[in-house]
Amino acid sequence: MKASVPDLAQVFRAESGRILASLMMHTHSVDLAEDALQDALVEAAEKWPKNGKPINQAAWLLTVARRRLIDRFRKESLRSARTTLEAIVDTQPDLEGLCESETPIPDERLRLIFTCCHPALAENARIPLTLKTLCGFSAREIARAFLTTEININQRLTRAKRKIRSAGIAYEVPEGEALKARLPSVLSVIYLIYNESYSAFEGHALTQTKLAEEAIRLARILHKLLPRPEVAGLLALLLLHHSREAARSSHTVAFIPLEQQNRELWNQELIQEGTKLLLMALSEGKPDVYQIQASISGLHAMAINWASTDWPQILQLYALLYQLNPSPVVSLNQAVALAHSGNVKSAYETLNELEPELSTYQPFFAARAELADRLNMQNQALADYDKALSLTKNGAERDYLLRKKNQLIDF
Repeated sequence: MKASVPDLAQVFRAESGRILASLMMHTHSVDLAEDALQDALVEAAEKWPKNGKPINQAAWLLTVARRRLIDRFRKESLRSARTTLEAIVDTQPDLEGLCESETPIPDERLRLIFTCCHPALAENARIPLTLKTLCGFSAREIARAFLTTEININQRLTRAKRKIRSAGIAYEVPEGEALKARLPSVLSVIYLIYNESYSAFEGHALTQTKLAEEAIRLARILHKLLPRPEVAGLLALLLLHHSREAARSSHTVAFIPLEQQNRELWNQELIQEGTKLLLMALSEGKPDVYQIQASISGLHAMAINWASTDWPQILQLYALLYQLNPSPVVSLNQAVALAHSGNVKSAYETLNELEPELSTYQPFFAARAELADRLNMQNQALADYDKALSLTKNGAERDYLLRKKNQLIDF
């Protein structure tokens, strides 16, 4: 079967992380690994359309990339280069005569995840580096997702790679207390990638499905390679939240809030998988922020309709979440749960206290507008809807807020 450029792009997106992780076992350099893989892709673009796709495309790319590394290091006289060359040859002594379809690809992505998410790297560089190396995103795609320029993303990537070299960040999975200390950074990057699919997209679509799916894919990889309760909790949270994706919009409505969603559209397979993972994680008796958030999402999934939602239990979970993560955003969600539990006035008063800390946070004003409306405070509700509209970058959310405001005016 002949191969096309789109075919090669699909292979790259699916397998680049595994290939780069394997190459970095020898190079300990993101740049060298990326250069070798790029050389292999160029050769594939030349040969596959003529000769057809190999049986194992990823193995073919890895074999060719390793050969390019060998060629490069043979031309260099540095002692480090000779040492790296010996390491590659020692691990693959028959590389020159090996059939590409038979080349094994060890799954070293766990090492790569911990390298890309190292706390020594700037926080705004960890996500782009992870998306670039593990997910195969281009700098242009990352820039589009984060509403910035390609130049800016390339600068972040360059600084991150330089930091890996200069700080001597080890290409390894930490153990013991070091693992406990480093894992939160990895989980945070994956969580932020998922959140970015909703919070940073400027346009009319509600979500960037590709980013959300990549975050889930990374969480699955991490859980497969490191099946700890913290990882299971994060994966459960993403699955339970993503199970509602199909119900968040329709052909005629760009954004449908949770209370108005058709629950028959919720993905029951994802709900079942997420619930199973959550129960396994909770059985360890050490609930963390992801497990608690997943529990809240799980309660929504269990409710057959909005009216039957267990708001008192959700309120208790937000209180527990605040103990672990005392942030104003958690307080905001806790106040909303309090309102849905029946105490709207007290919830509104809580929101007023949070305004100084959330003065640029769009969901705060949208929530307070809703409560002000329920308390028959029309002028305040209109003012808060206007403020929320001024802060939103998402066209779907803007349309929804405008509908809510217009309904209030018409009424």
